[in-house]
Amino acid sequence: MDASAYALVHGVRSTRGALASWRARPSIVLRPWFAGSLAVASLLLLTIWVVAVVKSGTHGPVSLTRPPFVVGGPADVARIVGHNLLVLALHAMACVAGFIAGSSLPLQAEQHTGFVRVLHERGKPIAIGFVMCAITFSLSWQTYALGTALAHVSASAHVSTTVLLLGLLPHALPELVALFLPLSAWMVASRRKEWDRLLAATFVTVGVAVPMLLLTGLWEVFVAPHVLTAIFGHALKTH
Repeated sequence: MDASAYALVHGVRSTRGALASWRARPSIVLRPWFAGSLAVASLLLLTIWVVAVVKSGTHGPVSLTRPPFVVGGPADVARIVGHNLLVLALHAMACVAGFIAGSSLPLQAEQHTGFVRVLHERGKPIAIGFVMCAITFSLSWQTYALGTALAHVSASAHVSTTVLLLGLLPHALPELVALFLPLSAWMVASRRKEWDRLLAATFVTVGVAVPMLLLTGLWEVFVAPHVLTAIFGHALKTH
């Protein structure tokens, strides 16, 4: 059996074994994933709030005619969920890359010599470093963009930045938790050196995250506008 086929068979076996063991006691594996994802989501929201406070009073292009500021329709749900699914796919691919770099490449390296062996052996830190840099850049840009948008909405509608963020939390927090589940699984696996379980973790986290994103999308389109109106009255609708 050649190196690639051997790595594939090993990956399938590891994935099946992980799914079988997790099925017996799902809370054991889901608890640390959710805890890590909640921690990252909370930190991101705190950073967004800091950016919004720093940029408080600044004006920019904002739209208060779409959810979550006004009730939308199915097209808005599709737009929001579709955007979040793209972000989830990016994070899931990071999880898959961790599986390939941490489990598949080392197995293939054992059956190669010379430069090819070195390439496979050095592929792990290079791939993991690239993924970490890409995710860090993505999160940094999103944090700045969302914090700036929050500040602009607050200034345009003359409402409190802090209270506005609190009004968005019911859908923003679970949405971010869902999006960060694959990354949380990646962090747990890397700490425990369980790279061969990351492909199974990808399937599970995406399966859990998708219905969460659908529910948060429905909330943002149909419920969040009523929550914000209850908090601010008609302030958001008159600007």
